[in-house]
Amino acid sequence: MTTTSTVTDGRLAADLRTTTTADVIDPDDPRYDDARRVWNGLVDRRPAVIVRCRGTDDVVAAVAAARRYRPPVSIRGGGHQVAGSAICDDGLVIDVSAMNGVTVDPVARTARVGAGARWADVNAATTPHGLATPGGEVSATGVAGLTLGGGMGQLQRAHGLSCDALRAVEVVTADGVVRTARRDEHPDLFWALRGGGRGLGVVTAFEFDLVPLGPQVAQALVLYPYEQAGALLAAWRDLVPRMPDTVSPEFALWSVPPDPALPAEMHGAPVVVVAGLYAGPADEGLEVLAPLARLGTPLVDATTVTDYASSQSGTDPLFPDGARYFFKSHFLERFDDDAAAAVLAADAGRPTPQSLVIVRTMGGAIDRVGEDESAFVHRRARFNVSIDAGWTDPAQDEQAIAWSRRGWEALRPFATGGVYVNFAGLDEDADRSTSFGAHAARLDAIARAYDPDGILTAATARP
Repeated sequence: MTTTSTVTDGRLAADLRTTTTADVIDPDDPRYDDARRVWNGLVDRRPAVIVRCRGTDDVVAAVAAARRYRPPVSIRGGGHQVAGSAICDDGLVIDVSAMNGVTVDPVARTARVGAGARWADVNAATTPHGLATPGGEVSATGVAGLTLGGGMGQLQRAHGLSCDALRAVEVVTADGVVRTARRDEHPDLFWALRGGGRGLGVVTAFEFDLVPLGPQVAQALVLYPYEQAGALLAAWRDLVPRMPDTVSPEFALWSVPPDPALPAEMHGAPVVVVAGLYAGPADEGLEVLAPLARLGTPLVDATTVTDYASSQSGTDPLFPDGARYFFKSHFLERFDDDAAAAVLAADAGRPTPQSLVIVRTMGGAIDRVGEDESAFVHRRARFNVSIDAGWTDPAQDEQAIAWSRRGWEALRPFATGGVYVNFAGLDEDADRSTSFGAHAARLDAIARAYDPDGILTAATARP
């Protein structure tokens, strides 16, 4: 096996410059610091080589170089994963962010999406056709990372997770072979890629099913007084079971954003946020969403009809590139009074206005997929509670991370024990048995079958 020194002494970079058409960036390149940055500013890693692939052939060549030199390997798509798994120290980053094209077939209701695309790219291509596929809640999020980890979002109760909409995945496995995984072709790999996270190969493209939606949609966004949080959470818990699957209601303890449309004196003040998107005709959505504004007396009711792409990008400015983030979450099968009290208590000591505690509803279409039909193992949960620290000052690192962990520990008695792989801190305490449960052994076996030498999977075990 080649030692790490052969990676850092320039031979890997030189090899890649002769075998790919990609941009090859090493620490001497003036683009290096920009190329190694990811969305989470808390992540500061220094790879030996970054290879920015232009197409699948470049990925094949990069994987071949990884076989020859055996460096640690990470794969960068949108670079938006909280743990910063797109970047490794002293290794090879296979960067597919430039492979971000989206092609829509409005008749077949499908979209082919490059692995470097972000959800904004997908929404821009599908919305003009009145079509969508389940994405996330921030349009700057990368399609690949979200989907491979499952893919929770505002359409999940109506249409399932992002991984549930997959028809096929094009992936370069560790042997350098380009495979298309689908239900009837490499079905084991297809099963694993739907929620099994990273380390199964380098995905180069996805094919998604699309569903009719929009272009105009009804969206609820209601701000309530923070002092009424307990009563509001109780009322929200009572309402959620009575709402149709066309809505995935959310409840957040947050702060008033610095929105010019809101009075400046309110900016940064603690607030309760209740939200939901109606996955159906906009003209009937306002009536369906109306109960979300009747839980108490709103400070602001911004429920409106907007285009779907705009609804997905509205919170982008609240999660800017380069800020510092640490998210940890739990799945809950029930949400009783004690669990609600723990959610309220978890918000105590929130370190910054950017930090939040958010409760997302599950069930619906998520639950209608068989428990063993994909690698995503948390289908029977009814809620996900995430304690999301966000800040900008490095001096607050310890305080912010401790706040998130403390709230997460306090909620543990009410949780299933499962962890959403996309919200697993910095991976330093992520356990495959909690992320993948009973599916972990099958996932490991599939990874060994396609990558017996650990070319691409070894890096998944590192912090």
